[in-house]
Amino acid sequence: MTYRAHPDDRFHPPASDSPYWTETCWFTFAVPQRRLSGQIYPFFQPNLGVYSAGVYLWDDCGHEPHTIVFGKNFWHLPMPAQDLDDIQLANGVSIRCTEPLRRYELTYRDPDADEVAIDLEFTAICAPNYLQGGHYEHAGRYRGTIRIGSEVIPVDSYGMRDRSWSVRSQFGADIHGTGAVRGGYSYATADESHAFHMISMAFVADECIGIHGYYLREGQFARLAGGKRTVLARDPATRAPVHVLIEARDELGRELSAEGRCLNKIGLHLNPNLFTWNCLTEWCFDGCTAFGEDHDNWTAAGARRFFRRNGGA
Repeated sequence: MTYRAHPDDRFHPPASDSPYWTETCWFTFAVPQRRLSGQIYPFFQPNLGVYSAGVYLWDDCGHEPHTIVFGKNFWHLPMPAQDLDDIQLANGVSIRCTEPLRRYELTYRDPDADEVAIDLEFTAICAPNYLQGGHYEHAGRYRGTIRIGSEVIPVDSYGMRDRSWSVRSQFGADIHGTGAVRGGYSYATADESHAFHMISMAFVADECIGIHGYYLREGQFARLAGGKRTVLARDPATRAPVHVLIEARDELGRELSAEGRCLNKIGLHLNPNLFTWNCLTEWCFDGCTAFGEDHDNWTAAGARRFFRRNGGA
């Protein structure tokens, strides 16, 4: 059988000549028993001919780029010649799609000091969930190893990947031109039959409403029809979330209530106008205990105002 990549596993021709046309390919994974999280995040801007590529590993012992287990982000690398379904990046990341929209091989070799090596395979547990034709989320399972120094750590846990292709400006008082002053990204996967995901946006200061997501219960998948994310408690030192509540309903009328306890955190700018707290989170929903993440997202100006006012450091 001849392999043919799905168009959404490949680079999309820019639909605009805007310098801010952006394509992303994000993978996030964890070793929950170690409270260890990881993510790989290339950020391509083909009209400018450049991309960035970040790799981060963190646990509950550090939350800043210079105190985490590992963090390295390269900016303004020249766009590669390969397509995205089988690509080797200059920062040491390789991504290869082995089954369209389902299975991916992911590797990383630290190009500078050989501190870290990552060898993972992602296998989807459901189809991608699309948002407006230029973005999708994809839940799945990661298996493989992470090497940190001389220690090799097995990985076998659920995680997420997502893709986006659109104009994504790094300017503005709101997040990516959405009108939102802040937002959230929350998910958990207990097994192949029980999971949820929600993107939330705050279009007014105190209400973070669900705009996109899904609910998988007893193997039945449905898109979310609405909901909200509430941060019940924040760390008194950093003001990062520590206790989060997701309340939502899906298109089948089913109600979701998921309570999350954050087990670690990293605070960083994923791009110049997007600051985020990314937290490995233990979620309780539908009688399940499951791991996933909660992200607390802000514009650069919004983050400065909130965390200065509320004492975060």
